[in-house]
Amino acid sequence: MNRLPILFWALLSSFFANSQTLTGVVRDARTDLPLTGVAVRVLQTSQGVVTNSLGEFSLYNLPPGTLTLRISSVGYRAHEEAVSANRSDQKLAIRLSAQIIQLNQQTVTTAQRTESPDFIRPEVTSVVSARDLRQRAPRTVPEALFGTTGVWLQKTNHGGGSPFVRGLTGQQTLLLVDGIRLNNATFRSGPNQYLNTIDPQSVRQIEVVRSTGSVAYGSDAIGGVVNVLTNNPQFSDKPGVTGSFFGKAMTQDMEYSGRAELGFSSANVAVLGALAYRKFGDLVAGEGLGKESPTGYNQLSGDIKARFRLSNRLVATAAYQHLNQDSVPVYHRVKLENYAYYLFNPQRRKLAYARLEGFYNRPWLESVQLTASWQQQTEGHQSQRNSNPTAIYERDETTSTGLTLLARANPARFWQMQNGIEWYHDGVGSTREDVNTQTKAITPKRGLYPDGASMNSLAVFSLHTLTFDRLTLTGGARYNAFSIRIPEQALGSAGTGNAQVRPSAVVGNVGVSYAIVPAVRLVGSLQSAFRAPNVDDLGTLGIVDFRYEVPNAALKPEQSFNKEVGVKIRTQRFSATVLAYHNRLSNFISRVRSGADSIQGYPVYLKQNSAESFIRGLEADVEYEFADNWLAYAGATYTYGQNKTANEPFRRIPPANGRLSLTYQPVTGWWARAELLVAGAQTRLAQGDKDDNRITKGGTPAWQVINLNGGYRWRSLTLSAELQNLTNQAYRTHGSGVDGVGRSAWLSVLVNW
Repeated sequence: MNRLPILFWALLSSFFANSQTLTGVVRDARTDLPLTGVAVRVLQTSQGVVTNSLGEFSLYNLPPGTLTLRISSVGYRAHEEAVSANRSDQKLAIRLSAQIIQLNQQTVTTAQRTESPDFIRPEVTSVVSARDLRQRAPRTVPEALFGTTGVWLQKTNHGGGSPFVRGLTGQQTLLLVDGIRLNNATFRSGPNQYLNTIDPQSVRQIEVVRSTGSVAYGSDAIGGVVNVLTNNPQFSDKPGVTGSFFGKAMTQDMEYSGRAELGFSSANVAVLGALAYRKFGDLVAGEGLGKESPTGYNQLSGDIKARFRLSNRLVATAAYQHLNQDSVPVYHRVKLENYAYYLFNPQRRKLAYARLEGFYNRPWLESVQLTASWQQQTEGHQSQRNSNPTAIYERDETTSTGLTLLARANPARFWQMQNGIEWYHDGVGSTREDVNTQTKAITPKRGLYPDGASMNSLAVFSLHTLTFDRLTLTGGARYNAFSIRIPEQALGSAGTGNAQVRPSAVVGNVGVSYAIVPAVRLVGSLQSAFRAPNVDDLGTLGIVDFRYEVPNAALKPEQSFNKEVGVKIRTQRFSATVLAYHNRLSNFISRVRSGADSIQGYPVYLKQNSAESFIRGLEADVEYEFADNWLAYAGATYTYGQNKTANEPFRRIPPANGRLSLTYQPVTGWWARAELLVAGAQTRLAQGDKDDNRITKGGTPAWQVINLNGGYRWRSLTLSAELQNLTNQAYRTHGSGVDGVGRSAWLSVLVNW
């Protein structure tokens, strides 16, 4: 008798006997209606699907043992369901409760590089959710953060938008895209426009971790971390094609935007791709200011992300993003500095990354994630002064390559840890040509940065969370080493020489979160952070803002030590966070006047480790659902900074500011929101602020802005509209080069299928 068929069926039966098939349906807890598009994920494996039009889902070939399902959908409280080790097929009935309150209710990933509930953690994270992004349809990613507690938005130009987190921006605030560094070797010390190189409709959530991030992510996270998480294609138990169209128009031709998405989902393959075009007209400011020209520009972008389930244990992700902005004017240069034109042209970013995740569900190896990334940021400058025949064409291109290995473990029931190794390499290309528009003569010159400069970073880090009954303890450490090369430049006395700088740093953090009662937690933490000097610090030569900078290759890393304490409250209808912090800054790199009087009409500066400073502040958020579907919100931020070395205020400190809002927010149907944004006057100015032509003499006046937002959501259709600045107040956020938008309106439509 042939035993081979018998052996085959025995093995097959054994396989199915040791695996589960899990089906279920997800419904609204109040209406009992089925919920479509709900994400159902098995945390210990690569498995995950979304519910169909009947709210149903199916998961096949699950491994034996106790598993945890996480069920989540925008507008509902996330739910976790334990699945027993029973090997027979199971069917679940899950009901999700609608959730209007978001504060302290979110699951966040940035603080510890893994998903965790925000409420129990010592850190404070501000979240702009998918619902916020859908309803507000922000013009840009930076503008999505406008009014967020702990964050101040500065706009040098209409195509910019630089977030200040606890009084710091530029090099001192770390920007991430899907956990990958946006910051690179040529990030400037002041505000920049790079966060605006992400398509806002490609984003599913923005997380801002205030004051911490150096242990998890390395250099630059002195003020905090802004992590932009892009849309993920979702697996489904049955193959299907999905798509969407987004369109938006704004009054006075200030915006026309369109984006089309197309996706494919199956049990093992999920792909989502999109193209978007945006035309931004000149900004029309408030009363008495009118149209500010030139400020308008065009933007073309595309992105694609694919996920592949290679097995129950392995998921691979591949993604590509490309955004191009043409002829982005710098308004204050033309208005105040006698330029005929001054443009960022082009402003371009490309990002490609591949990520492999393995799920092993073992005490010392729960999962492993390997990410390889390639990113290129290109920034062109084109300028010409009035009555000057010379046009200047500059081009800076920074190419970043990265590799990150992250291993997660749960050695004990109460102990979770993440260990990682991280490497980044930045290569810098910088050129300049001066073109005589009369004779057509071209004169090559040294670019803003040393052409061929490079910056390498290698780090190891470890993050730990200990969770007990009422107590959560966190701690971690990172060692980071750098090698920065500034090649010799033929610049005579202004040259940098051939510099090789090798700074390093060790940073750590500890935190505690203690539940006095289940709804109230005391939180506190200590964090050290650092920023290694980059190519912009060590090698800049040329006009920056309102000054002329010369290089200095003898710089050391900046250091900070932050202390904070606060309280978090969370109930079914009320949430609040109140926090006080003090951040001590040492070896801070600041610009000081050089001996030369002026070059090209600008005062000459160089950077030095010259400033001992501190920034302290208070932050508060409150949300209260005072009736079904009605939410009141209040948020306030106070920031105070002092440069102790210079005995003057710290530069660019935002004024006291806040936001009040009243929202009617059911899960579906109509919603409406009224909000008041306020900012006090900022008259505490450093000398650098007084020299900054973007800041009014004597400081920036106080302002108040009222906005009304509303819309309708029904099945696959979402209509959104907003009336902005109802009183048409003329205002400017402190430090900006353009004014705020005046009385205006926009309308957007989103159709999914």
